[in-house]
Formats: sequence, C-alpha cells, structure tokens
Amino acid sequence: MEYQIITFYEFKRLANLEYIKVKLKEAMEENSILGTILIAEEGYNSTISGLPDNISKFINILEEVFETNLKFKSSYHSQQPFLKAKVRIKKEIVMLRQPVEIELGAGTHTKSEDWNSIISDKETIVLDTRNDYEFEIGTFKGAINPKIEKFSDLPKFVAENFNPQEHKKIAMFCTGGIRCEKFAPYMKAQGFEEVYQLEGGILKYLEEMAPNESLWEGECFVFDDRIALNHSLQQGSSEDLRPTTLNPPQKK
Repeated sequence: MEYQIITFYEFKRLANLEYIKVKLKEAMEENSILGTILIAEEGYNSTISGLPDNISKFINILEEVFETNLKFKSSYHSQQPFLKAKVRIKKEIVMLRQPVEIELGAGTHTKSEDWNSIISDKETIVLDTRNDYEFEIGTFKGAINPKIEKFSDLPKFVAENFNPQEHKKIAMFCTGGIRCEKFAPYMKAQGFEEVYQLEGGILKYLEEMAPNESLWEGECFVFDDRIALNHSLQQGSSEDLRPTTLNPPQKK
C-alpha cells in the first residue's frame, strides 16, 4: 500500500474563510487525509497525503470549494508522512511580510526545459529562495545561498547584496514554486529588469528533467517525515538539518 502526497497552491481572492476551514476539515476527516492546508484572503497552500482513491475524491472537493481546476504535484511513499489533519487561517499563505502585486510576476515563469540554459548563462544570478538548512541538503549548480532562517529575511539579503543597476538577470527557485510566486514580482517592483522563476519549483523540475541532463545537486528538502527526496522523487538519505526549535519529533 502506497500513500499519495500532493502539494498545491494558488493565489486567488478567497472569502468566507471560516466556512472553508470547516468544510475542508470535515472532508479531510471523512477521507482519511492528513497534512496541513493554509488558507488566507490571498489564496491557499498545502501538502497533504492519503490513499490514492481518497486523494482523488478530496481533489474533487477542493476544486468545488476553491472554484478552481487544481494544479498539484504528486509523489508516493510507503508510509503516511503526516500525523494530523489541519486547516489553518493565516494572513499570508507564504510569509514574506512585504506588500506584493502578484500580477507583476506575469512573464517570469520558466519551464524546466528552459531552466538549464538560463542558469548556465554567466550573466545570470541564480538565487535559492529557501532557508539555509534546505540549501545544505541540495541546490542547483552555482546557486547563491542567502543563508536565511525564514523567507521574510530574503528582502533584507537582496537589499544588501544586489543592485538593480548592476544585476540585470536573476533566476530564482524554491521547492514547489510558491515562494517565487511572491518573490519574482517583489523583485520586479524593486526595479530588477530580467527576472525568472522556475515554474513548479524543484519538484516539477525533478519530475520532468532526466537525471543525466539535470543541474540539480543533492536532494530536495520537504516538510514531512520523508525529510528529503532524491531525483526520482523517492525518499532520500539526508538527515534533518533544521534547528531543533524547527525540527518536530519524528514518528517511530
């Protein structure tokens, strides 16, 4: 028996958050779905897991509740990687603590098939928007580690290290794409001309790119009991490098 793990997000205006929370929590319990769904006025963000048939049923519910055609990334594991079912209302679905016009990110999305040529250009600054412990487990060849503890620290790093007049071409990436959905338009608003974000993030790249053509080095950190995924999107061998305050006890 294998569990299906799906990750998904969307920036779209949501209302009636309390109703959505109750509706989704009930549906998670009815379909034995575990994981966390974050909802905010700006949209939703989630990683959940369950048996494939139950995931399929739950996707239908999600599409009805959010009035959307759900775009998700999927992987499989022999054990349930989550302990609880949680739906949380937040101010942001990914916490940047900066005002952002998501629409400014139009035209910055880059497909996996085009990513290698962009980051191989010597004029391109390749920015890993993830936290330091994620970078240490794996990253793209030549990527800059901003050495941040949380996503909201990234604007300060950019302000101290990059200049829109000098650094013209910046390519950024994150695990599933959501951080870049906010940070690419943020960078455009700061005056950076040529900004690229890896569409679907690292997970989509590993799914679509053959290992012999890949510029990814190491494994990809994920926020569940698997800790990290290898290039085949199977559980890797990396240890959890999060500070102990961020590292919850693992199931035995």
